[in-house]
Amino acid sequence: MHRAIFRFILLTGICLNGFAASFAQTSQKVVMLSLQDCILRTLKYNLSVAIEVLGTQQSEVSVSQATEKYLPQLVLSVNNRNTNSASYSWLDAADQVETEYQFYTAELTQLVPTGASLLIAIENDKNNTNRRFQTINPRYGSTMRLNFTQPLLKNFGFKINNREINIAHNNQEISENRFKSLLLETIYEAEDAYWNFVYSIENLKAREQSLSLARDLLEKNKRSASIGRLASIDIQSAQAEVATREADILEAEAMVKNSEDNLKTLINLTAESEGSEASLLPVDKPAIEEHAISLEDAIKTAYAHRPDLQEARIELKNNDIDLSYAKNQMLPDLSLQASLWSPGISGTQILYQNDDPTTGNIIGTVPAGPSDALKDAFNFKYQNWSLGLSLDIPLNAIFARNQVEQAQISLKQARFRKQQVEQQILLEIKIANRAVETNLKRVNAYRIARELTEKKLETEAEKLRLGISTNYDVFLFQRDLSDAKSSELQAIIDYNLSLANRARVLGTSLEEKHISVSDVM
Repeated sequence: MHRAIFRFILLTGICLNGFAASFAQTSQKVVMLSLQDCILRTLKYNLSVAIEVLGTQQSEVSVSQATEKYLPQLVLSVNNRNTNSASYSWLDAADQVETEYQFYTAELTQLVPTGASLLIAIENDKNNTNRRFQTINPRYGSTMRLNFTQPLLKNFGFKINNREINIAHNNQEISENRFKSLLLETIYEAEDAYWNFVYSIENLKAREQSLSLARDLLEKNKRSASIGRLASIDIQSAQAEVATREADILEAEAMVKNSEDNLKTLINLTAESEGSEASLLPVDKPAIEEHAISLEDAIKTAYAHRPDLQEARIELKNNDIDLSYAKNQMLPDLSLQASLWSPGISGTQILYQNDDPTTGNIIGTVPAGPSDALKDAFNFKYQNWSLGLSLDIPLNAIFARNQVEQAQISLKQARFRKQQVEQQILLEIKIANRAVETNLKRVNAYRIARELTEKKLETEAEKLRLGISTNYDVFLFQRDLSDAKSSELQAIIDYNLSLANRARVLGTSLEEKHISVSDVM
C-alpha cells in the first residue's frame, strides 16, 4: 500500500515537472523578424545611431547661435552722482557747493549683413545745484542720437559678414551627411547580421538532414547485420559517421546561438518589452534576383548620393569661404561714418529782478519737467549731423598674408581630399559590382553542383541496395550533398550581401529600403 502511494506521488511529480518544462519552453516569446523590421529596429534602438542624432542636433543649435549676431542689442545704463565741496567764493554758494547729477541712457544697436552697424540712443540727464546765478535749475537734458557706420573695404559685404552663418549651415550639412553615412553602415551591418543568422539556421537544417540520412542508413545496416547480410565493421563505420555528424550539429547549433546573440545586440532587443531572453525567428529568405547596373550608371549614382563625397564638397566650400575672408582681412579699414543727433533742454526757469542774475534777487520761477526736453529731442528741434571717412592701414599685414597662405593650403588639401574620395568611390564601385556578378555566377554553379550531387547520392544509394556499393561510398556522397547545400546557401547569402554592399557603396540603401533620414531622427 505504501509502495503504491509512493509510486503515485513519484509519477505525479514527474508529470508535473514535465508539464512545467514544456510550459516554460512554449511560453518563451518568439519575435518574428523580417529584414525590414531588423533594419528599422536597428536604426531605432542602436546606441551609435542615437549618439549621432544628438551630434546632428548640436549642429542645428550652432546654426541658431551663429544667426544671433544679427539680433538687436539693448543697453540700458543709469548713473547717479552727488557731489559736495567747500565754497571758496561767494559767487558759488554761501557755505558749500552741492550738485546732484543723474544720467540715463538707452541704446539699441543692430548689425547689418553688409557689415554696417546702426545705433539709436536716447540720453537723458538731470542737473540740480545750489550754485548762484543759475537761469535754469534743475536742468533736464535729452538727446536723440542716430549713428551709422559702414565698412567700405575690410569687413564689407554679405559674404564676409555671413561667414559664420554660412559655415554653420555647411557644418550642419556635414553633420547630416556623416549621420547618413552611419545609417548606410548600420543598414549594411543589420543586413549582414540578419542574413548570417538565416544562414546559420539553414545550415543547421542541412546538418540535421544529413544526420537523419546517416541514422537511417545505420538502422538499415543494423537490420542487415541481424540477419547476417552485413559485417559488424560496417555497423561501426556507420556509428562513427553518425557521431561525426552529431558533432557537426553541435557546432551548427552554437553558430545559430552566436548569430542570434549578435543580432539581438545589434537591434538592442533589451530596449523593448521582449527582453534579451526572447527568441528571434527570421521570416525572410534570401532571394536570387539579378540586379545588373553598368559602371557608368553606378558612378553617376554614387556621385549623386554618397554622403562622404557630399561632405568633401561642403568642406571645399568652407575652405573657399575662409580664403575669401582671409583676403578681405588684408584690405585697409575704410569706413563711412554718419551721425545725426538732436538735443533738447528744459527745466525750472529762474526769474531775476530786472532779468539780471548778478543781482541774486529771485522774483519767481517757471516750472518745467523732463518731458519737454524729450519732446524737443524726438521732434529734432535742434538738428545736428556729421559725415566722415576713417582710414585704418594696419602695419601688421604680414600676419594677414600668413592667414591667406594657410587658407590657400587648406583649400588645396580640401581639393585633394575630394579627389581622393572620388578615387575611393570608383574603386569601391568596381569591387562591389564585380562581387555581385561573381556571387551570382557562384550561386548558379553551386546550384548545379548540388543538383548533380543529389543525383549521384540517389544512384549510389540504389547501388548499395543492389549490393554493388559500400556504406563508405554512400556516407561520402551524403557528406558531399550536405557540403553542397551549405555552399549553395552561402553563395546565395553572399550574393544578397553583395547587393547590400553595393547599395551602401552607391549610397542608395536608404532609398531602396524606403527610409528617410528625418524619420530616423
